[in-house]
Amino acid sequence: MKNLRRFFEYGYLVIGIILFVDGIYRFNKPGERNNSYFLLIFAVLATFMYFFKKHFRKKIEAGQYQKGNDQTK
Repeated sequence: MKNLRRFFEYGYLVIGIILFVDGIYRFNKPGERNNSYFLLIFAVLATFMYFFKKHFRKKIEAGQYQKGNDQTK
């Protein structure tokens, strides 16, 4: 399960890089500038998701993240 989480983390990073490169490419083409803004925004979101998922994976692995109340009834 841990490897699957890392796979999806790096998936977000790869998608962010691809969208960033495509956004820069389309930004320099005439008539494609409006489409490039959306690609660049999604690249930033994908990169944010990478760091967000990495942060919470590390918390889960360290045992610091607790879901709800730990009171047993």
